[in-house]
Amino acid sequence: MSLLRDAFLAMSTNETLHKFIVNFPLARRVARRFVAGETLAEAIAVVKKLNAQGLLVTFDQLGESVTTESEAREAKDGYLRALDAIATNQVQSQVSVKLTQMGLDLSADLCLDNLRQILGKAKPGGTFVTLDMEDAKHTQTTLNIFKTLREEFENVGIVIQSYLYRSEADIIALRALGANVRLCKGAYKEPAEVAFPAKTDVDANYRKLTQVFLQANGKANGAYLDLATHDEKIIAWAKEYTTTNQVSRDRFEFQMLYGIRADLQRRLAREGYTMRVYVPYGTHWYPYFMRRLAERPANVIFLVSNLFR
Repeated sequence: MSLLRDAFLAMSTNETLHKFIVNFPLARRVARRFVAGETLAEAIAVVKKLNAQGLLVTFDQLGESVTTESEAREAKDGYLRALDAIATNQVQSQVSVKLTQMGLDLSADLCLDNLRQILGKAKPGGTFVTLDMEDAKHTQTTLNIFKTLREEFENVGIVIQSYLYRSEADIIALRALGANVRLCKGAYKEPAEVAFPAKTDVDANYRKLTQVFLQANGKANGAYLDLATHDEKIIAWAKEYTTTNQVSRDRFEFQMLYGIRADLQRRLAREGYTMRVYVPYGTHWYPYFMRRLAERPANVIFLVSNLFR
């Protein structure tokens, strides 16, 4: 499975394959399992259905690693339209943003300017904005930008990945700040010098980071944890840990990706847990789709079964 994961991660950055697959009708159809649509209107319709099931949402306008300032500004404008749509339709949704989509690789100032506009637009309506974490080479810069923005805005959070060795130190620092942290395992191919190669170690670190973050009295300073995982063993462990240690449910929530384990999402919501679904949309779906195939064998089986229908 490690070889299969590596293959799909390599495919996610292959431009030739990218151009071929996005024009392949069957691939577009299969991708709709994981992507809410290519337009904002399609995505809003999905969010309404999820809200009706008792599920909260975070919107992700797909796209990353822009190469021009105009592309970064265009992506920012897309988020401003999404925030208008959230307010107009009165849906229960936050937004998640990738910094390379906001121009981070071009200029930190450009990225900050775009993010300030998004956060400023989101603030009056009480909409929360999470800064997605990308590959390891962007980790420190993303954290720096988060800390800068947090001095100006309260409605901003960040992602930490349990496959990185550095994450324990990062999550301790973020807990001290009273930050809102989404904890995920990590979906990029990283060298053994910076990340745990074995899944068992990544899972063990996920549990450890959860304990580190929640064992302190985080409620007093607003520290809040988003447990982003589809792993039923980790979810069962988290439920037991928070119950045994009397961690209030207003200090954490569960998060999952759209199109993956919808049954489990609804079950957690029925059990009274805050359950948020990460809903991506847009035309730049190819890299995201390939990373979803890399993450779970079941997603590959789903793809193959559709190829023979």
